Amino acid sequence: MSIYLGIDTSNYTSSVAVYNKKTGKMISERLVLPVKENTCGLRQSDAVFLHVRQLGDVVKSVLSKISGTPKAIGVSVSPCDSEGSYMPCFLVGKLVGQALSGAYNTKLYGFSHQKGHIASALYSSNQLDLITKSFLALHISGGTTDMLKVSANNERIFSVELIGKSLDIKAGQAVDRVGVMLGLNFPCGRELEKLANCSSKSFKIKPSIKDINCSLSGVENKAKKMLEEKESKEDIAKFCLDFIECTIDKMCESAEKKYPNLPFVFAGGVMSNQKIKKTLQTKYNGYFAAPEFSSDNAAGLAILSQIAYERDLSLNIIWKG
Repeated sequence: MSIYLGIDTSNYTSSVAVYNKKTGKMISERLVLPVKENTCGLRQSDAVFLHVRQLGDVVKSVLSKISGTPKAIGVSVSPCDSEGSYMPCFLVGKLVGQALSGAYNTKLYGFSHQKGHIASALYSSNQLDLITKSFLALHISGGTTDMLKVSANNERIFSVELIGKSLDIKAGQAVDRVGVMLGLNFPCGRELEKLANCSSKSFKIKPSIKDINCSLSGVENKAKKMLEEKESKEDIAKFCLDFIECTIDKMCESAEKKYPNLPFVFAGGVMSNQKIKKTLQTKYNGYFAAPEFSSDNAAGLAILSQIAYERDLSLNIIWKG
């Protein structure tokens, strides 16, 4: 069978996916790592332990839904492609991938978590043909607020160049910090969006932008002040998301001026926000990951393993079963 397995063990979620090249269908399952109340995220040691405890159940559930042997396996091994990029939690997925590669006698390919997000967005927006072209990708999540120039690369499927980023906290961090401040459960994106939708207040936003880089620390500081001044939680939530939306918009404007005529692809958990999506889609006519493929998932790793296998790429091989 033409099936390919993907595994992703981010700092938030244990994810496994199987892609059927023949039908184009994806089986994708995940378990969010449990986080204690009133905290923003996990220490890496805790994330590693939780992945060890629950990843096996996700793998078992996905494999029970398929028949046949995966032709190849893709796993995230680092946050991004930059030199020195490393997080211990990805070692859990790599170890499980190696075990499955040995059991199935198939190749294991390693990719960055960020590349997985990009491939997942392309798959779910029906734009996989862009892998052979150049485009701009905005990856916004708990760990990144990155503007990327993506180009086809015969040896690595595609290459990723960082052309802009947040110079302090990331958009997802701002969402979660403000959300926890308001008493919401981590991760806070969905609940914060619901709160914001109950506010009709308008804000005059002055984003901090330098070239294609931004600063988002002002969101948290302003939210604290608003809370101290007894402003409503709904208004605070709306200010937070409006600030992030305006900042992303200005980053896109700057990138479009510097790299004209390139399509935009939007990936990462923050991009599942419907108001932000509507604004950016209207203005830039970009491609968005479907909501279920916006947050951390392994679908992109399954896609990338299929492409690497069919092209017989050697640079991404990390284990031969």
